[in-house]
Amino acid sequence: MKEHLKLYEEKMDKTIDSLMNDYASIRAGRANPHVLDKIKVDYYGTPTPIQQVGNISVPEARMILIQPWEKSLLKSIEKAIQTSDLGINPNNDGTSIRLVFPELTEDRRKELAKDVKKKGEGAKVAIRNIRRDANDTFKKMEKADEISEDDLKDATEKIQKITDKAIEKVEKAVENKTKEILTV
Repeated sequence: MKEHLKLYEEKMDKTIDSLMNDYASIRAGRANPHVLDKIKVDYYGTPTPIQQVGNISVPEARMILIQPWEKSLLKSIEKAIQTSDLGINPNNDGTSIRLVFPELTEDRRKELAKDVKKKGEGAKVAIRNIRRDANDTFKKMEKADEISEDDLKDATEKIQKITDKAIEKVEKAVENKTKEILTV
């Protein structure tokens, strides 16, 4: 039974990790190198993450500087950024690429905050589904006489505590990201 609890707890943790990765790619007016995480560059016919083909730095609060290790990659990186959903035009100066993040408008901030909440709700639903699966598994185990009624009650209480903790983490993440976005 303990291994089952651990398994479901790990699934909930993965849901939270996935949410955090989503949040890392949401830009909040200041430059965050993680917005490039999902962008792949054609590197000799292989889609490769930008982080693996050059140096990425944040020289100013609203600028990302990408310095490829090979000059031949400048065009590929520029194209990958333009075709992504980043919504920023890269400035290519022949040796590096600059991404300048414009100040977010009030409307755009509110839109992003709504999106953050929606993703948070999705994560909570996923966590509750994991809890339901766990409870179903424990009920089947009890029906098959693998665990007693008391064990079933104990397991459902433990999975509820794990669920409450996971949902609390999600709510904290939503709150922090919303605050970050709405802070001018």
